[in-house]
Amino acid sequence: MKQTEKKLLNIYRKLNETDQQTLEKFANFLQSNAGEEVEPLAEPVLIEAKVDETVVGALKRLSASYPMLDLSIMLNKTSTLMTQHILQGRIKEEVIPELESVFAEQYLELQNQELKK
Repeated sequence: MKQTEKKLLNIYRKLNETDQQTLEKFANFLQSNAGEEVEPLAEPVLIEAKVDETVVGALKRLSASYPMLDLSIMLNKTSTLMTQHILQGRIKEEVIPELESVFAEQYLELQNQELKK
């Protein structure tokens, strides 16, 4: 326990019950006005693509590069691109850059949301 905490505890113990309640109310008031500390948004650590990277490999790489993103938000876009690749035969050279764009755009959106807070 820090010295300041010990001092406050000693003061609290010396007060009568009414004053203790007043001190508790004041401490709660101060705490509610302090607000929550917001951690800054982490920067992505972009992992370089392998030469023979697959679409699944790209998804794993991008997920690791952007760990701060909620993948469920991008599920519709990423699954559509994956489906186009697997079922419709769209080439990976087209799909992977679009996946990269989806992740980058989502990160920018998250940055904008953080700035508005």
